[in-house]
Amino acid sequence: MTTEAITMTDAAAKRIAKILAKDSAKTALRVSVEGGGCSGFSYKFDLVDSGLEDDIVLEKDSARVLIDSMSVVYMEGSEIDFVDNLMGQSFQIKNPNAVASCGCGTSFAI
Repeated sequence: MTTEAITMTDAAAKRIAKILAKDSAKTALRVSVEGGGCSGFSYKFDLVDSGLEDDIVLEKDSARVLIDSMSVVYMEGSEIDFVDNLMGQSFQIKNPNAVASCGCGTSFAI
């Protein structure tokens, strides 16, 4: 099975590296997809100290992102970004597979 690459922007990598540098016990940011949310699925972000055997690992500079194999199916071709604007600061997933999303930016439908 081939998957379309999941990428992260320079802004996301920079922010993840900054967060990880503040907590030496954590080694990566885990991004996962869960059922629920306003549109059917939602993204979850967690700092973790280790990965799982079937994780997809994204690395850029000092940033490390782990995505479990089940979540990868929903995130194929996505870009992980970090946005800092008047609405606030947040990680956002630009997912080409999402047919609907909601204003919170973490909920989507496929």
